[in-house]
Amino acid sequence: MSELKKIDEYRWEVVQSGNMRVPGRIYTDESMLKAVKNDGTLVQVSNVATLPGIVTASLAMPDVHQGYGFPIGGVAAFDWETGIISPGSVGFDINCGVRLAGTHLEENDIKPKIRELVNAMYQNIPCGVGSRGSVKLSVDEEKKVLRQGSQWAVKQGFGETSDIERTEESGCLPDADPDLISDRALQRGKKQLGTLGSGNHFVEIGVVDEVYDSEAARTFGLFEGQVTLMLHSGSRGLGHQVCDDYLAFMTKHVKNLPIELPDRQLACAMIQSEEGMRYFRAMACAANYAWANRQIMMFKAREVFLHTLGIGPRDLGMSLLYDVCHNIAKKETHRVDGEKRVLCVHRKGATRAFPAGHPDVPDIYRHVGQPVIIPGDMGTASYVLVGTHQAMEETFGSTCHGAGRVLSRTAAKKKAKGRAIYRELEAQGIFVKSKGRHTMAEEMPEAYKDISQVVEVVHGAGISKKVAKLRPVAVVKG
Repeated sequence: MSELKKIDEYRWEVVQSGNMRVPGRIYTDESMLKAVKNDGTLVQVSNVATLPGIVTASLAMPDVHQGYGFPIGGVAAFDWETGIISPGSVGFDINCGVRLAGTHLEENDIKPKIRELVNAMYQNIPCGVGSRGSVKLSVDEEKKVLRQGSQWAVKQGFGETSDIERTEESGCLPDADPDLISDRALQRGKKQLGTLGSGNHFVEIGVVDEVYDSEAARTFGLFEGQVTLMLHSGSRGLGHQVCDDYLAFMTKHVKNLPIELPDRQLACAMIQSEEGMRYFRAMACAANYAWANRQIMMFKAREVFLHTLGIGPRDLGMSLLYDVCHNIAKKETHRVDGEKRVLCVHRKGATRAFPAGHPDVPDIYRHVGQPVIIPGDMGTASYVLVGTHQAMEETFGSTCHGAGRVLSRTAAKKKAKGRAIYRELEAQGIFVKSKGRHTMAEEMPEAYKDISQVVEVVHGAGISKKVAKLRPVAVVKG
């Protein structure tokens, strides 16, 4: 394993050695560094640095932990002409992401009916492994979803046109080609649109607890005491199958390339090859499915608020703040060594964080920067941040995506044995409904790093800045 060298309070360098083409860089602090050293993160950061076409550094955010080949919380950019693309470096849950909506309501408006609200969310948004949604699709209609993303959902009446503007990439990657999706993936996706899934996916009703940047908060429509809605989900079985299919394909394909992989889980193809572009276009399909999925669930959650509280749309005032994705490979232009270069930026468990003035930031937010939504676990805070120019200079406009696990699901279940996690949370004023028998134990707050500490690192390093802190009051878990 390469030497680890401290750069400053928030940055550590994995010194370039062996077959590494670039160094590694980890954003963390002294206290969280132990967790990074205890799993395979450092090895994986070094392994990614050996891949053809990588530029600047193999990066890891403070919520980083060991993943499939490529660390979760990792970022790597590859030259669009000479670099690779890798399914394992995107992840199984393609475009797992989070969206946040604000309302006109304050905490006292929902307090008397909080149990009813969480129960209604649980009943109306299907969750759990293999859950099925109410949106039934023919194969032809499913392919339209894969081409159009959340734009398809809005055309079907699930939301407003303004939602599209406030979604990363306007909720649709243009390179999607449904003919590159297997029949098995299509079959898995047909009945899952509008479903939450399991594991760390959730619907969360929160309250704005603290505002740090009044100008950005005002631009984002946030105020202290405000009720918010957050959704965390992805491309469900379809995205998982796309990853499975192309990992199997690329594991065979890469054997014919002059590439010496340090880990077969990093199986890849050159971006400009037929094989590389096939995966890129199939991945875009799964990403679009995920955006449509979250769009539909937000519409359903809005209906739950209206019916449960017995109020009208104007009183509720629910509007999408932003939707960001976590697991994706994107074609983007960045400056590398002072020159503009087209890159394929892999973000796996990492969030885009573009600054003020960037053309890809919606017009309504462009003078302050892109909203960045960082969910915590169900028992602690979540944060809204804003993208920065520092991120563009250092991390290809990227930042952390959440708290990051410190306990495996097996270890978390062992630690939770004999405890009633939902009662512990209720004692804190957080009402939780969960589908999976083991979900509450696997997703217990102690299974994750301290989200506030993670956010302090990216804030202190300047790769995103704090805008507001949210406190959970009700959560639905898969």
